[in-house]
Amino acid sequence: MQRVFSPYVFSFLAVFSPHLVMADEPLTLKQAEILAVQQNPGLSATARQAEAMSNVSAQVGSLPDPILSLNALNLPVDTFSTTAENMTQMQMGLSQRIPFPGKLGLRASVADYMADAAALDVDEFKLQLIASVKGSWWNLFYLDHAIETVHRNKQLLRQFIRIAETKYKVGQGLQQDVLLAQLELSKLLDVAIQLKAARKQQEARFNALLNRPARLSIALPQTADESLPTLASESELADLALKNRPLLAKHDRFIDAAHDRVALAEKDYYPDFNLGGVYGFRSGVNPANNQSRPDFSSIRLSMTLPFFTGSKQDHRLDQRKAELARSEFSSQDAKDAVLAEVSQTLAAYQRAKEQTILFKTGIIPQASQTVASMLAGYQVNKVDFLNLVRSQVTLYNYETQYWKVLAEANQSLAKLDAAIGKFEQ
Repeated sequence: MQRVFSPYVFSFLAVFSPHLVMADEPLTLKQAEILAVQQNPGLSATARQAEAMSNVSAQVGSLPDPILSLNALNLPVDTFSTTAENMTQMQMGLSQRIPFPGKLGLRASVADYMADAAALDVDEFKLQLIASVKGSWWNLFYLDHAIETVHRNKQLLRQFIRIAETKYKVGQGLQQDVLLAQLELSKLLDVAIQLKAARKQQEARFNALLNRPARLSIALPQTADESLPTLASESELADLALKNRPLLAKHDRFIDAAHDRVALAEKDYYPDFNLGGVYGFRSGVNPANNQSRPDFSSIRLSMTLPFFTGSKQDHRLDQRKAELARSEFSSQDAKDAVLAEVSQTLAAYQRAKEQTILFKTGIIPQASQTVASMLAGYQVNKVDFLNLVRSQVTLYNYETQYWKVLAEANQSLAKLDAAIGKFEQ
């Protein structure tokens, strides 16, 4: 009996038992998506990178750490006395480097944009991961049904062999009919071997997406929703992609960050400051007035002087402007690629959908009727055996092609969802 977990119960249990779904437990497509999102190491690594990037802004937007200095000033090297000389003092100082106004804010802004881009990378990775999981799941579904179709056809060919042998024994058939049926059966056995090998390979790739052992066997439900939706127009899907695709939003963040880097390079033409204060402790008595020596205090302000702008600031500004142009070109290239992806994937989906409908409602029913009619005709010697076998092989091919184009339609649908930035509800 098939057990079906609700997504919420499954999510909770999967956290504590990564390999909860065993080989004899049919793995639904939704369960596979949940497992992949929870366990895929690539997605986890991308998420941790985004978390790391989110901590950069506070660092680069803060003032540098102040500097504490402890000094012994004018200490005589013959006696090392702190009271003998009038100018001897023990100093404590504190200084703070202060970038030109606006620099810290721009650095923090750049870091914020890059953190946003990293977060969008997580969304993009998740979209592609789910599309890959769906594609792999439907590949396995197709292979399961192709193997099952081969099994049914092997049984039918064995039935044909028995009929041919019976007719041959009573003198109403030919030995070549028996040999022909056996040859077609051998061909199906070879196809079954290839399909099973392909399934093992696909199973290993699928397990890798779910971060499970490659050799762990996977059982899928015997049935799935075979209906295919009617989609919006290509222009509407393109608008959705431009609006929702994380990849394009990430490129926008790169452009924003590049603009701020240009502004920051322009700020480098202005000086940075260093503000400090020193307090000097003096010991002993002033021999001139026999009074305790007073302490000293000092305040200083220094600044950088951007004298070498031709070799530093000018080149840095040119560099940042070139990087901005690169980001803008990369963004346009990404948009063109996404729009092409939408167009190509939509065309592939429409083709596969039309073929699915044609096979299911036209070709396969007609081919089934042809096989039944020829089988009945062969049993009364009105149809030759070769045509009977050919009709059955043709039916097998059509049935296999149906499951293949159904899987291709759903794979194209998964790719299209990823292309337009559609997340699962």
